[in-house]
Amino acid sequence: MKDLEQLSDEQQVHINKIRQRVIESIGKNMDLYGITLSIGHLYGNMYFNRSPVTLDEMSQAMGMSKTSISTGMRTLTDLKMINKVWGKGSRKDLYEVVPDWHQNFTDFFSIKWRKAVEMNSSVLKKTLIEIQNIKQQEAADEVLCQLIALDEEKIVDALNYYNWLLRLIDSFETGEIFNFIPKSE
Repeated sequence: MKDLEQLSDEQQVHINKIRQRVIESIGKNMDLYGITLSIGHLYGNMYFNRSPVTLDEMSQAMGMSKTSISTGMRTLTDLKMINKVWGKGSRKDLYEVVPDWHQNFTDFFSIKWRKAVEMNSSVLKKTLIEIQNIKQQEAADEVLCQLIALDEEKIVDALNYYNWLLRLIDSFETGEIFNFIPKSE
């Protein structure tokens, strides 16, 4: 495969224009999911690199500070969208894109959804305990007991949803989801 440097100036401009369109699209898509546009552009730029890159290389290529690039790399690493790799003869950290978009999708949503499930389930479970305490203390107050019984029902429904969501997350993490919705070849 030809490297970009081996192409004519006109060919390089054309390829860079095509790539820039995709990089912009990747950035906008990631922005929809709460990842900053600049981190989306960082991922997009890295996606087209044929070899691992350093912070300095990406800083220069994107015209951004090394600190901003470092923050972006950390975010992408936490989301499992890039990996830190070893490079023979290099003392600098090298990073490369995880090119499997199916895996990126499942990792991203599994991380985000699991965090939301844990946070929301914890609040709901604490609330159920409070409702149980109120029901025991206020057994004589029929109106209050009826009201909190309706709230309890809604909370149990929400917990059932979060249990379902955990099973969905598990199916992403194990790859079982692809038995139901196969990857396109």
